[in-house]
Amino acid sequence: MDTGRAAHSAGEEIPAPVPAPGPGGDRTPRAERTGPGGDRTPRAEHTDPLPFTPDTLLWDMAGDIRVLLYLPAALVLQVAHPAVGAGVDEHSVFRTDPWGRARRSLDSLQLWVYGGDRAVEEGRRLRRLHRDIKGTDTRGRPYHALTPAYYAWVHATGFPVFLRAAEYLFRPFDEAGERRLHAEARRLGRILGIRERDMPGSVDEFWTYFGTVVREELERTAVVEELLDPRRLVPPPDGAGAVLRLLWPVLRPALLRLQVFVTKGLLPPVARERLDVPWTARDERRLRLLGRVVRTAVPRLPERFRYLPVAYAARRAARA
Repeated sequence: MDTGRAAHSAGEEIPAPVPAPGPGGDRTPRAERTGPGGDRTPRAEHTDPLPFTPDTLLWDMAGDIRVLLYLPAALVLQVAHPAVGAGVDEHSVFRTDPWGRARRSLDSLQLWVYGGDRAVEEGRRLRRLHRDIKGTDTRGRPYHALTPAYYAWVHATGFPVFLRAAEYLFRPFDEAGERRLHAEARRLGRILGIRERDMPGSVDEFWTYFGTVVREELERTAVVEELLDPRRLVPPPDGAGAVLRLLWPVLRPALLRLQVFVTKGLLPPVARERLDVPWTARDERRLRLLGRVVRTAVPRLPERFRYLPVAYAARRAARA
């Protein structure tokens, strides 16, 4: 099965894989207790997860400015699920306030990883925010945003997109690094209030789960159509100056074409096929060229420009 990892062309130079870090990853207690009816439930579900620290992979990736390039691919995977797509279509302000919606999402993501003790409270706030989001999806099924399977899918889209981003925009993980990233993704899920039993327990289990959801659930929803349309109307960024507003009609088409191109490229191939997203060998070469430029340029930036504000502040505080 195509797990979503990109295949490399023969003879193409590939950056060295990132090995798994040393001790200090997911230190959430793993002890179990016997619950009602004899079910064994991880005790970790009944304690707050530990906040992320500088010795984790997500600490380096989630606040890097390259997140602006790869997060849209995760969003497309999310809204390709009929229930999630219907919820966003009917309840989100992404059409009327795209920049505000994007900023709030980024701020929330930064708190999950860099918020320390505030991370768990941000997860609780998100669950409160989604309590009243419900309706009927495109298949006529009732949905609620906090239905465990749907809420878990939104979180699950991060892992394959992080892997794709690492392969093209950072450095690809080796198998040990991939296992570490998956463990950290589960830890992030617990911060968001997702139960252990609603998340795949291993990398192999994840790809089985992911393939099943892609095959049986995903479809090209109305929101997917909009997000993959480079001609969609997007207003100038909030607070844009007079010059940017004047140039926006010229800049917008080029920026949207780039954003849609990268989004398509970072979708796992199995999802691209399911959603009927065209992708050619020429597209692949162009994306790999762009990736080499990004991998070369971004690490050379000063830290204050390379990381988003919350991440930069957290990294400075951690060093202090």
